[in-house]
Amino acid sequence: MTLEKRRAPLEPGERLETIIRTITQTQVEAYARAAGDYNPIHLDAEFAAKTPFGRRIAHGMLTLAIVSEMLTSAYPEHWAFGGRLKVRFRGPVFPGETVQTSGEVTRVKEVDGVRVVEIAVGVRKEDGSDVITGQAFIPVHDSPAT
Repeated sequence: MTLEKRRAPLEPGERLETIIRTITQTQVEAYARAAGDYNPIHLDAEFAAKTPFGRRIAHGMLTLAIVSEMLTSAYPEHWAFGGRLKVRFRGPVFPGETVQTSGEVTRVKEVDGVRVVEIAVGVRKEDGSDVITGQAFIPVHDSPAT
């Protein structure tokens, strides 16, 4: 099997490939173990029912990982070796909900001789509400991979 290599989005207006995921309680529990974050808002239905959310919510970082997956897909080595994010968490994701990422190049600038691609990133639920909004900054060194 060969992997198709796509050109990374490098011009303003270019969009990254969207990722759609349904978040499950099993994923939330696996994330809790991996991160060591056992906050009952994520794991204990009885506790979570008494919070303003009324039920368990996914870890924000679990949802943010889908943004990282999108960036890794578009800029494999560039994201891994110097990419950074600046985001805001706008609302909760409940187990069972489906979310979709978005990414659009907004600007490309030169910083210390390296192109830095700025990307508006986000995660939105099926009802249209934003879960995460922000920006990614990817240093793109000229190489055959771009």
